[in-house]
Amino acid sequence: MGSFDPRAGWKAPWQASAFLAAGSSSFADFLGQTAPELLPGVRYADGAPGAGSAADLPHGTTIVTAVCDGGVVMAADRRATAGNMISSRDIEKVFRADEYSCVGISGVAGIGVELCRLFGVELEHYEKLEGRSLSLEGKANRLAGLVRANLGAAMQGLVTVPLFAGFDEDSDKARIFSFDVAGGKYPEQRFATIGSGSVFARGSLKKLYRDGMSVEDVVLVLMQALYDAADDDSATGGPDMSRQIYPSVATITADGYRRLSEEESGRYAQAVVAERMQLPDGPAASLRTGAS
Repeated sequence: MGSFDPRAGWKAPWQASAFLAAGSSSFADFLGQTAPELLPGVRYADGAPGAGSAADLPHGTTIVTAVCDGGVVMAADRRATAGNMISSRDIEKVFRADEYSCVGISGVAGIGVELCRLFGVELEHYEKLEGRSLSLEGKANRLAGLVRANLGAAMQGLVTVPLFAGFDEDSDKARIFSFDVAGGKYPEQRFATIGSGSVFARGSLKKLYRDGMSVEDVVLVLMQALYDAADDDSATGGPDMSRQIYPSVATITADGYRRLSEEESGRYAQAVVAERMQLPDGPAASLRTGAS
């Protein structure tokens, strides 16, 4: 079956030369050549329908991630805001990139979600063409390239910044990468945070996180950090007990990517909320040097 061009009509398969020509293993490059209007950010360049400015578009906020014993955990709140309004209470901000990595987005939600989807296709496309998956460092480099490609839109206020984490099969270690709007890639140690509530979440992690924690303990610590972020940042949403909306949580180990169910995430959230009923400011870190 051919492809349809609104100006020229249907094209026979042999006329769609772009689909038959040898190219790079980058799906983003292929998309840029054949349908650049589908790239993240392009459709928003002239302003979204009904939006007066970039500030009026839904924005996703706080993402937290930390290394655990044998892997890494990423979690995010579920709130999106448009100016001073809550535009969504249950948005997803943590996405599976491939079997051994995930990415979280903060900033303009529409562009961020598209970027994550394109990144997932990019990794799958590479694996199909090359017959092997990219290294974790290579995946981070590809994501940096996608962020850099959005720089023009970012300069207009349509900023989205990812946080990337994964398990390196070559070294059997988990790694975390943060990025800036220009596509700069920065390896992070132990834990990282992004978004409007990141400064509060990072302060919480500094006090509660310890090296060598189990997956379960790290999930709980990240829940505490998100609670602290929501406590001081209006754009970050805390656990919504009445609606049963809880933070998104994903773990990545040698066994691969796993997304916690709503029930599992809810149990961690309920434990944190129950504790905060007694200790509104949360657990206190020990002052003893080297204390666990």
